[in-house]
Amino acid sequence: MLATLLASFLMSALPIQSQPVVGLSTTLHRFYPQSQVEPIHLLEHDVARGERSSVQLAIRTGEDYAEVKVSADPPKGIDFRVRRVGFVPLKHLNTGNRKEDVEGFEFTPGLVPDPLFDETTCHTGPHETNAFWINVEASKDLAPGKYNIPIQVKVGDGEPIVCQIRLVVHTIKLAERVDFPVTHWFYCDALSDFYHLEPFSEKFWAILEKYIQNLVQHGNDVMHTPVFTPSTDGVKKPTQLLRISKVSGTYHFDWTLVHRFVALAKRCGIKRYEWAHFLTQWGCRNAIRIYEGNPLDEKLLWPAETSATSEIYKSFLAQFIPELTRFLDHEGIRDVSYFHISDEPHGDEALANYRVARKMMRELAPWMKFMDALSQLSFAKEGLVDMPIPILNEAPAFAKAGYPAWCYFCGGPRGEYLNRELDTPLTKIRMSGWLFYKLRARGFLHWGYNYWYQSQTRNLIDPFTEQSGAAWPGWAYGDTFVVYPGPAGPIDSIRWEVFSESLQDYALLQQVGMSPDDSSLEAIRDYAKFPKDAQWIAKQRKAILEMADNRTLK
Repeated sequence: MLATLLASFLMSALPIQSQPVVGLSTTLHRFYPQSQVEPIHLLEHDVARGERSSVQLAIRTGEDYAEVKVSADPPKGIDFRVRRVGFVPLKHLNTGNRKEDVEGFEFTPGLVPDPLFDETTCHTGPHETNAFWINVEASKDLAPGKYNIPIQVKVGDGEPIVCQIRLVVHTIKLAERVDFPVTHWFYCDALSDFYHLEPFSEKFWAILEKYIQNLVQHGNDVMHTPVFTPSTDGVKKPTQLLRISKVSGTYHFDWTLVHRFVALAKRCGIKRYEWAHFLTQWGCRNAIRIYEGNPLDEKLLWPAETSATSEIYKSFLAQFIPELTRFLDHEGIRDVSYFHISDEPHGDEALANYRVARKMMRELAPWMKFMDALSQLSFAKEGLVDMPIPILNEAPAFAKAGYPAWCYFCGGPRGEYLNRELDTPLTKIRMSGWLFYKLRARGFLHWGYNYWYQSQTRNLIDPFTEQSGAAWPGWAYGDTFVVYPGPAGPIDSIRWEVFSESLQDYALLQQVGMSPDDSSLEAIRDYAKFPKDAQWIAKQRKAILEMADNRTLK
């Protein structure tokens, strides 16, 4: 009897419909399997020319199973792409958040929309919601105006339901973002392991190119370049590009693979290069692992416990750095290269180690400027780091003290702060570019483009079922990667798409010459206190686009 009453209550909690409902929506909220759908068949959408933008089409079925097919015939000059929104299991809510900091609180833990599959058909069960992600891009040569894009939705054997996107194409041609570098750390070992390819074999280069292209398409202009295997997050499978031999205390360097890597990155559109950390993570205690001969043989040039400032490592660097300098000058990239000492050093011991390490590097490479993810103000006060990269909740302290800085988030800060986790509201993610612009960040770094491993190990996880590096609650769901591995290349996530659109917002603000102190941005106080609703974003974007239109008319 109790089970019957409970079932009856649950059934009455959601409206039951007999017919499918189809509706257009912005991409600033997620559709979960039990989300309701508003039957909106006309959606007006403002864009700049050359801007890559997106809307959603959601379908909630009635009492029957259905196959749903979506098709469209956009006008000439408008690129159009439809992808099915897939679901992944969010096993737990991320910790450290209030109810209002979570999107989909009423639906999670449970299935969360995130991967975007290149499919225009979905199979859906009764009383179930699915969505399609629709990218639209107006050519820079397209005349400003309103363009109707009819979309046909075929649900089962029923008559097609026609929806329409009214694309309002404004005068302004979106320009490239300048002077705001964006980097996401890239894991060649993950590509090697997932695709079962030896690093830098011919087939590996082909898959690597697709992922670098994906970075550039999403607004990244810095390439994390593994001249040495990155010394972060455990002992990785070697992906060292540089081939090294040693004869009678003299090191010999073969730059062939490094040159090929840089040439590929240039061809894909990369503008800047970020080089592997010279010392180990979280305090620069040791020299990094560098391999002799074929790196896959894992023959170290010195023991793993070798001190960061040991004579053997200093001798190596004294021979390597002049060679690196020649390579950078030959490639014409010395002035667009970024260097690191150690990732996230903190505490008195790390500060003392960093102090000694920086002295060593000044002696060996006086021309090098260093940037590191660190949030302890004393590193900047002592002049040990040329460009600090504090975590968001510490960034205001650097700004107040007068130190220009990049910024980063990772598994934290959480709560009110900007982040990009699986349960972070999409409106918060879309505010990324606005916050970077208003708060005068000099660049952005994130550690997890494609980290598909169990935390600190070489054990691959299945990204479609595990999104925290198997380290929740310490590591957040959605922190470790923004793309999924597809059979032939990367599968974008919703989070990645929305973040990249936020970088276009940054470019738009920059292009129209908006002052960060403009009154229209005064609602943005810091990385925790800022507008978090879709209406604010739409209103501000429309105002900026119309301002650009009016300037053109004058």
